[in-house]
Formats: sequence, structure tokens, C-alpha cells
Amino acid sequence: MADQYDVIVLGSGPGGYVAAIRCAQLGLKTAIVERENLGGICLNWGCIPTKALLRSAEVLNHMKHAAAYGLAADNIRADLDAVVKRSRGVAKQLNQGVTHLMKKNKITVHMGNGVLKSATSVEVTGGVDGKGGTETISAKQVIVATGARARDLPFAKADGERVWTYRHAMTPKQMPTKLLVIGSGAIGIEFASFYNDMGAEVTVVEMMDRVVPVEDADVSAFLEKALTKQGMKIMTGAGVESLAVSASGVKAKIKGKDGKVAEADYSHVIVAVGIVPNTENIGLEALGVKAERGIIAIDGYGRTNVKGLWAIGDVTPGPWLAHKASHEGVIAAEAIAAELGNKDVHPHPMDRANIPGCTYCHPQIASVGLTEAKAKEAGYELKVGTFPFIGNGKAIALGEPEGFVKTVFDAKTGELLGAHMIGAEVTEMIQGYVVGKTLETTEAELMHTVFPHPTISESMHESVLAAYGRAIHI
Repeated sequence: MADQYDVIVLGSGPGGYVAAIRCAQLGLKTAIVERENLGGICLNWGCIPTKALLRSAEVLNHMKHAAAYGLAADNIRADLDAVVKRSRGVAKQLNQGVTHLMKKNKITVHMGNGVLKSATSVEVTGGVDGKGGTETISAKQVIVATGARARDLPFAKADGERVWTYRHAMTPKQMPTKLLVIGSGAIGIEFASFYNDMGAEVTVVEMMDRVVPVEDADVSAFLEKALTKQGMKIMTGAGVESLAVSASGVKAKIKGKDGKVAEADYSHVIVAVGIVPNTENIGLEALGVKAERGIIAIDGYGRTNVKGLWAIGDVTPGPWLAHKASHEGVIAAEAIAAELGNKDVHPHPMDRANIPGCTYCHPQIASVGLTEAKAKEAGYELKVGTFPFIGNGKAIALGEPEGFVKTVFDAKTGELLGAHMIGAEVTEMIQGYVVGKTLETTEAELMHTVFPHPTISESMHESVLAAYGRAIHI
């Protein structure tokens, strides 16, 4: 007889394992199905290990500029193997942490490849212990959280030797000497930043007219100048026409914004041109699940068009971010509990306008809400304030005076529409604005908030003041 649960979660990434834990907290008998590593891509091959790599590169960069702090450091070098080993150790620690959380919350883990046989049953090939065999488990509700993978270029699939996805770039077989990064979204820019700091000659090609094109235009312009100053070659409005891969390197034909095609040789290429949802071959088509290009259609709580079947994370509409997946997991778990009779939970639908985005390059980028251009397109009359880090005492003391904070307000109501930052530690500061947006704050509350001194966060306060002509330190 098949194992019977209240909820089965298919996939154990930051959406899946969080959903499973919340279900268990709500008293639901819960199982999770995972074909590879608990914690999914984020913990094992994405968010966390890349930050470990970037931290090593950041420390190396500081060491190279020790003299600027009155310090001496000689014969500075990077040991790529040791840097990667540290990163993998961090990933292993977090994987073990998720394993502990599953046991703590009495969540049954089924290791193997899961396929939906109905909206309430999953066939798992690989067995509970991962040693083989097939079993069928069933539940009252099923959450699909199978995540996504890197998109390949049709004319040059990643081989792990010369053409890499992010996964190959995290465990490189050798240090690139001359690196081509295709795509300037968060993944592309982070790896460009890492390998540039590690000593590679880096070129970034972006088909849009600016780098990190989802960010505010002022942030994009500032980042391009900063990366160029660091020695990178940035090509916007450009596209890679072809890649010829050999044992010794890659010959790329790149069409520039002027329409001319030029050839250049690289030791390695990183392809960062988006993701593909892992929705093939898991039984969705047979159930009639509504999807477009593999992206599952859901309501604000994660319900699909098939009763009893839910979806969260990278298999659903973007933004495709770990923290968005986790929050969707909590929402879906609480909505399921409510459907199963729990009257103490009151889930709220996801508000995508309040999801922050962070890019951990050097300098860091963080944002939430509408860019200035998007706010104008939406018809708002605006008040916009910008405050540069050069006016912030803590940033100067840290030796990190490059950057700014920009805030966008509705001039009529004072509603905070968006906030955009670039500079040191901005990924740690953006949550202040996220809380403000979630609480539907206006400029008045932000102006009346006391920010601690000396901190870089004071730039947030000054940016708000600047929007209304009241900035103190510029």
C-alpha cells in the first residue's frame, strides 16, 4: 500500500524545503522528494557557494589594496583549488543543516526521481534510501518545487571544459586566463566579478543596451563604469554569433552595437543567458496543468488549475529568486492548511512588488519596487532622491566611497515606489526599504526614522530627504 501523507513536496530547494517545514509546523504529515541534494541548487550550487567564492575574491581584493589602509601585505596570491574547496565546504555544511531540519520536523525524505501519477500521487524511482527501486506515495495535496537549470546556447552547449554554466564555474578544472561572460544578469555579473578579482581578463557581452538591465538605469551606468575601471571589457547592445570550441580555447564571433562582427579568442566562456524550468517529464502534461514555455500558471497562493496541485519557485512566474521561492512555500503551506481545515492560519497572496533583488558583484547592487523609468511609464508623478556614498562618513572610513542610494516616491501620496542602491553592503541594507514598502510607508515615516551613526544606512535616510529637497550632507 502506498505511503499516505497530507502533503508531498516535489523538490527540496529553498522553496520546497521551506514549504515542507511550514507544513510540518502546521501539523501536516509531510514528505519531500529529492533526486539529488537536499537544499537544491541554491544551497549546493547557487546562492550560498557563490557567495563563499565572492567573499574570497573580496578579501583578495582588499589584500591587494592593503596599502590604502596603512597596511603591508606582500606576495599576495590566490589558490583557486583552496577557494573552491572552502566554497564546497560551506555548501556541505548547509546541506547537512537541511538534513537536520527534515529530521527535526519529522518530514519523511524520499530520495529519487519523482513523477506525478495524479494530482495526489507521486512515483519515486530510486527508493527511500536512494539504493534503487520504485515506490508510489500519495497525499491530499502536492507542491511542485522542482526549480530550474541554466539555459544553453543552441550553437554551443556547455561542456564543462571550455564552455561553462554557473555550475561548472563554481568548480573550475582550471583558472581562466581570458574569460568571456555571455549575459549580464546577476549570475553573469557575479562570476565576471569573481574571476576578474581572481586575475582573469574578463569580457562581458550583453544583448540589451546596458548591463544588469532589470535594474534602474542609473545603477546600470554606475556599474558599467565601476567594472570598466576594474579592468573588465563591457560590450552592450552586442551578441555572440558563434563559438568555435577547441581543446585549447574558444573562438567567438561577436556582433557589436555598430553591427560589425569581430573575432576574439578566449580560454573559457560562461553562459548566463537565463534559466529553463524543470517541468519536463514530471507528469504535468498528462494532468493538464496550465503552463507557458514550461512556466506553471498559479494564483497568488500557488494553486495551479488542477485541484490539489500547487507550484512554487522557479517553475512559476518570476522573479526567479530563492527568497521569493521560500516565501511562496510558506504561503502555499498555509493555504493548504487552511483548505484542510486549519482555522488559525490566514495566508496572504504574494506581492511581487515587494520582492527585493540583490547582486553580489563588486560593488554590490540591491533594489526593490519600480525603477524611475517604470514608475514614469506607470503614470506616476515622481519625487526622486539620490545620495552618494562620498557624502557618508562610514563609507569613507571603510574606504568604500563609491556608490549611491536612490529612492522613488509618488509625488501625490508620498508612497515609496522603489529603492535602488549600488555600493558596499547594500545587499544588507535593502531590507529596510522592503519593510517600509510592506508596511505601506510614506516619506514622512522614513524621514522621522532615526538611523544609527555612523553607518552606511544613513545614506538611505539622506536619499529620502533628497527627494524632498531636504538632504543634509550634500
